[in-house]
Amino acid sequence: MKRISRISVTSVVVLALTSASVAAADDGPGPFGVTADTVVNRRSARVGALFGADRAGRPAGGHFCTASVAHSPHGDLIVTAAHCVDGADGDLVFVPGYRNGRAPFGVWRVTRRFLPDGWAKGQDEDSDLAFATVAGPGGRRLEDVVGANRFATGVATGATAVTVTGYPSSRETPISCTNKPTAHSRTQQRIDCPAFTGGTSGSPWVNGDAQIVGVLGGHEQGGATADTSYSVVLSREAAELYRDATAGAGAG
Repeated sequence: MKRISRISVTSVVVLALTSASVAAADDGPGPFGVTADTVVNRRSARVGALFGADRAGRPAGGHFCTASVAHSPHGDLIVTAAHCVDGADGDLVFVPGYRNGRAPFGVWRVTRRFLPDGWAKGQDEDSDLAFATVAGPGGRRLEDVVGANRFATGVATGATAVTVTGYPSSRETPISCTNKPTAHSRTQQRIDCPAFTGGTSGSPWVNGDAQIVGVLGGHEQGGATADTSYSVVLSREAAELYRDATAGAGAG
C-alpha cells in the first residue's frame, strides 16, 4: 500500500541506485531503474502533492498522496489514484511543484472528484483511478500556470519507457525513476523502481510524448513493497472516466 496516514514523517528515504540497466537508444537517456531527486523543470512542475485543506497554509510534512495535471478543455484537471481521494477527510488541496514547504505555483483547492463505478461500488483495484477539478487564486487556470500532460488510454504496456514522479511522505522533495513497465495481469501493469514508498500513490507514469499512460495505484493500492509499483491498465473505463471529468470540469 503506497498511501500512509497524514502524519509528519522525519525519516529519510535512501535512494537505491542498484540494478540499473542502460536504456536503449530509442527509449531516451538511461539508466533504467534508478531513483533520484526530481530535476526542477517545466515538466516536473506538473506533478504535485495532495494535502488536507487544513494544511494549506503550513504544508511542510503534511502531504499524503501525489497527483498531476492532465490536459483538459478547461485546464483545471488533475489525476491521481482513487484511494487517495475517496474517503479522504475534509477538503483537499493540490500543490504543484511542491518543495520543502513551499508552493511555487500556488495552492489549488479541489472542487470536484470523479471516481469510476468499479471503485465507487466496490473499491475494485482495477478501478483505482480518479480525477479532480481544482480552483486557484484569481480565477487562473492551472494548466496555464504549469502546463499539462495528456491522459492517454489504450497504450500498450511497455511500448516505451516511462518516468514515474512522486512524493514519498517521508520527503519534502519529489523523486523520479525511468523504466519500462511490464504486464502484471490483463488489467494491471507494474514497474520496478526503488524507494517509492507511502505517499507516492497517484504518481503519473509519463512517456516521452508527455502522455500519462499509468497512475501509481491499483494492485495492493500501488504495491506492498517500495521497489515495485503498479497501475491499472488505462483502458475503456479510464477513457469513460476522463470524458466524465472533462464534461464536468469547469463547473466547480
